Amino acid sequence: MLYRALRVVLSFLARIYLRPVVEGADRVPAKGPVILAINHLAVIDSFVVPMMLSRKVAFLAKAEYFEARTLRGRFVGTLFRALGAVPVQRDNSRAALAALDVAGEALDRGEAFAIHPEGTRSLDGKLHRGRTGVAQLALEHRALVVPVALVGTDKVQPAGTRLPRPHRITVRFGTPLDFTRYDGMGSSLPIRRAVTDEIMYAIMELSGQEYVDSYHKRPNAAA
Repeated sequence: MLYRALRVVLSFLARIYLRPVVEGADRVPAKGPVILAINHLAVIDSFVVPMMLSRKVAFLAKAEYFEARTLRGRFVGTLFRALGAVPVQRDNSRAALAALDVAGEALDRGEAFAIHPEGTRSLDGKLHRGRTGVAQLALEHRALVVPVALVGTDKVQPAGTRLPRPHRITVRFGTPLDFTRYDGMGSSLPIRRAVTDEIMYAIMELSGQEYVDSYHKRPNAAA
């Protein structure tokens, strides 16, 4: 009950602060496993999308946010859980596999799960090549994929800033993509690549970003 109340309050504040234009939210299935594949321009992106939907959306967050022992740290952890954040260790050799395992468990429970196929946020504003983990999840867990484009979040929280700034954003939800035609072929790397590229193309059409067919590499100092 506490988490639900916090979620309502945070969503209300976000709509006032960000003045979002939300397009196509009704395209997100009300039930069943679904992956929200989102472009990534700012740290706040993972939090923005869940607040724009009535359906609860799970997403990954660093475990450190949930392990803090200070009063402030515990408060932040509570807020993250209210928004659907799932803690995951991201600083070890099994980080990527652990993240996929957590996502897969959520999808098997029939939940919605948000993921950034680029793997890290774009510092040049362009849409970069997607990593095939999103395809692996869609194929192994028979989940629909809804492409999502965020526009303006890089103005809310430019690289190097900690606190968000008031700025209007746009959140566009695309038509769900069904990849059941590839049933039984999830172990094929070319199939995973083709599925990922189809998802990225859909995001590109929604966002209007220039596409770069290479993985984004960010400086170590970037957040």
